[in-house]
Amino acid sequence: MRAVVFDFFGTLTDPAAEALRPAAFGETAAALGVAAEAFQAAMVASFPERIVGALGGTRETLRAMAHRCGAEPDDERLEHAVRTHHAGAERVRTPRRGALAVLDHLRAQDFRLGLLSDCASELYEAWGETVYAGRIDAPVFSWREGRRKPDPHLYALAAERLGVPATECWFVGDGGGREHDGARRAGMRPVLVTNAGYPGAHKMRVDPDTYLPEHRIDELDELIRLLGTACDNG
Repeated sequence: MRAVVFDFFGTLTDPAAEALRPAAFGETAAALGVAAEAFQAAMVASFPERIVGALGGTRETLRAMAHRCGAEPDDERLEHAVRTHHAGAERVRTPRRGALAVLDHLRAQDFRLGLLSDCASELYEAWGETVYAGRIDAPVFSWREGRRKPDPHLYALAAERLGVPATECWFVGDGGGREHDGARRAGMRPVLVTNAGYPGAHKMRVDPDTYLPEHRIDELDELIRLLGTACDNG
């Protein structure tokens, strides 16, 4: 096992930070000049479209959301909304405790590190500025690829970009998007991050897995011991 592919939200990010999303949406709504409730409903309903890039980048997406809320913002208001929305998205992707240290440790152990995220445009557009970017060798974003988990193309693409067969990859995630079943079918070895220390975190999982992996950890730093034990056992 020479590589680890990570989910992003709720795995590398702080699960508790998801609670900040409604307030962030409210700030974007105010910047667009639309009602917060209507904007949040439009964003939730459009999730399947947004994560496969069907609405375009953040600017185009916010224009579409405003239109669905009955508004037509001018360019100045729209640009302000884009900046506001990116700032809110940055708060939601705060690293979870110990996540960066885990990534650094695995890199020091010569693991290749990948990312497979069901995400909208905000993460893709800001990726190069994040603290994660320099630690991940091969990121794969659903928005960029026009597909979402558990599409087998995404897992194959992650392995290809890592230069490692899928059978030599671990997949680590919190279980949204039926991601573990997808990893298993791709030949990867799945690990569930239960987030047991974050009450209610499981409710944030969209399209959760029904497949339960053999390997389970409550916190990300437990991954180091799990991978070490697996390597010792061959």
